[in-house]
Formats: sequence, C-alpha cells, structure tokens
Amino acid sequence: MSLDNPIELSKHRSFNDVLDLISKLYFMNRFSLSNILLLLFFLTALQVNAQRKYSNEFLAIGVGGQAHGMSSAMTAHTNDIYSAFWNPAGLTQIESPLQIGVMHAEWFAGIASYDYLGFAKPLNTDNNSTIGLSIIRLGVDDIPYTLNLVEPDGTINYDNVSTFSTVDYAFLLSYARDINLKGKTLSVGGNAKIVRRVVGQIGGAWGFGLDFGAQYKTGPWRFSLVGKDITSTFNAWSFSLTDQEKETFLVTGNDIPESSIEITRPAITLGGAYEVKFGENYNLLTALDMRFTTDGQRNVLVSSPAFNMEPNLGMQFGYKKFLFLRAGVGNFQRAKDDINGEDEILTLQPNFGLGLKIGNIKLDYALTDIGDVSQVLVSHIFSLSLDLKGQSR
Repeated sequence: MSLDNPIELSKHRSFNDVLDLISKLYFMNRFSLSNILLLLFFLTALQVNAQRKYSNEFLAIGVGGQAHGMSSAMTAHTNDIYSAFWNPAGLTQIESPLQIGVMHAEWFAGIASYDYLGFAKPLNTDNNSTIGLSIIRLGVDDIPYTLNLVEPDGTINYDNVSTFSTVDYAFLLSYARDINLKGKTLSVGGNAKIVRRVVGQIGGAWGFGLDFGAQYKTGPWRFSLVGKDITSTFNAWSFSLTDQEKETFLVTGNDIPESSIEITRPAITLGGAYEVKFGENYNLLTALDMRFTTDGQRNVLVSSPAFNMEPNLGMQFGYKKFLFLRAGVGNFQRAKDDINGEDEILTLQPNFGLGLKIGNIKLDYALTDIGDVSQVLVSHIFSLSLDLKGQSR
C-alpha cells in the first residue's frame, strides 16, 4: 500500500488513523504532490470510497467542553444549547429567553479548526417548546496547491503556489417540546440537518438528514433515546477537475473522483444518568451512553459485521451549581499489539474537564488527550454558553 495513494489508504484506515497520518505528512514541510493530495482528501477520500462507513464522521466528534470532559456521555442529562447536537429534547430545559453557545478546538497545532455556534429560544412562557439553530464547521485552511509549481521549461516558480481549503459544514434546525406525564417529564425533539462539504474548487457535496431524541425524567433518574440520521443521510458528491488535474491524478496512481452518493446509516444511542445530592451544596452526576451502529464492523468494544456497540462513561461533581469537575472514559478500540502483532488489545481514552458558571455565563474546558493515548491530536477544548435576559438551569 503506497503513501502516494490516499484513496487506497482510505479503504484500510479509520477516520482517526487518516487524521494522524496526515498530521505527520504535513509536518514534513515538503511541497510534495503526493502529500498535498493526501491533505486534499483529508475530509473526502475516506467517505467517498467507503460509501456508508465513516460517512460524515466529522459529526461524530461532538460539541461542548462539558461533553468532551465526560467522554460524550451526554444524551440523558444534556440541558443547554449543546443539546441540539447530543439530544435535541434537552433544549426544553433552557429557561432564558435566548441562549447562545460557542466552541473552538484546534488539531495538529492549529492546522485543523473545529468550531460550533448555536442559538436556542423558548417559544412560550411555560418553556415547554424550544427552537434552535446550530452551525458546525471542521476545516483545514491554507493548504498549498502545487500543481503549477513547475513551469513548462522545468523551472520552479513558487509564485505559482496557491492555497485552498477543505471544509465540512453542518446546519441544524432544532425543535423540542415537553410532554407532562403524571408528574414525570417526557421531552422530545428533532433536527433537520443540512450538510455541506467543500474541497477547494475541485468538488463538493450537499446532504440532508433527520435526527430524533427523547428524554424521560423520574426522580433522580434520567433516560434517553437518540436516533441520528434516522432516515439515513444522503450526500450527493460532484467534482470538477481540469484536464491537468486529471492527468496528475493518473500519473500519481490515484483514481479520478466521480460524482457519487454517500450514505450515513442510522445510529441509535441509549443513555442513562443518575444524580445524587449531598446536602444543599454538592451533587454527583453519573452517566452512561451506549451507541449502536449497523454500518459495518468497527473496532469497538462490541463488534460484529452486523452490529456494534460503543459505551461512554462520564461523571460530574458539582459545587453550588458554580464549579464543576468532570471525568470520563470512552473511545474503546480493539487494536493489534505493537509488540506482538498477533495479539489484540483493548485501548480506551480518559478525559477530564472543568466548568465554571458565573451569573448568565458558563465556561467549560476539557482535556481530551490524557497520556497521549488518542490518535486524534486534539487536547484542549473550550466552550461558552450565555443566557440573555434570564437565568438557565
């Protein structure tokens, strides 16, 4: 398997493996056409060829410092603007007339940026229905484009080097509503999701899908059911390459990309959370999410060609609803032992986080690469939520 063929690589590696490989190639600091092509396919080659598996994988990363600190164990207890991503039913717990959330994270020393911006607004005084709008962006900007680096006479002209970006966008339009059941609360919600993916001037895709979520609360217990891409999400890809670009693809051993449809299969998450209080000032929240996929065998804790299950565990210790300490474990992966390639080992990723709430402002931080065990080189995540003209829970 040659490093000059990013499409061939995409058939054998997970999304995280591709990110890790690209970071190493980028830091070589070489104007190598094969390296540039690898970067070009950073957000596309894996998904276009897989058709189903790992499609729109940027939407599996997650948003919010609280969620990352708790290793994504969020669906049962999420209750702010970031619920639009984790479980739209949680938006009904927003009490302020308008809540805004922003998040920023960087990968590979700032090469890749991951950002979130969201708004949520209750529709009536009882706060039993809420709407929201969210934007997610994952992008690699200022990638050198060296196709015209060499002049026809063989001389090198760096003035001919331009740049391009590979960017993934998701736009979520959310609606949620409370349903009272004899003192117990059932909340339901959904997202209409538009996906836009762009690879410079060479190609892009449009996609559309639906998400559904529910939360049920009884005493200290909370339960959730979330369906992502419940109708399957279809991305329609189209490409526009010049004759020179097509020739370069062929010379370097790459397939010329063609218009295609990529499918993101439904994924179901079951969640549970339990909160215990210690006096008036302290509380401990524990949460478990179990994500089920059927898009082919994955290297996760429970794995088979037809069925996979990924658990995420998290906890949050709170003091006076002011200071929050968080920890979690997730990203369970089955891998070959580096020493004895015949043996299989189970790896996992611990996370840690902090939260601070002062008045209408909540700031969250997460450290997600403890011990350098994660293949995705992202460590520090910050997010902020702001309640306008009121207090949120």
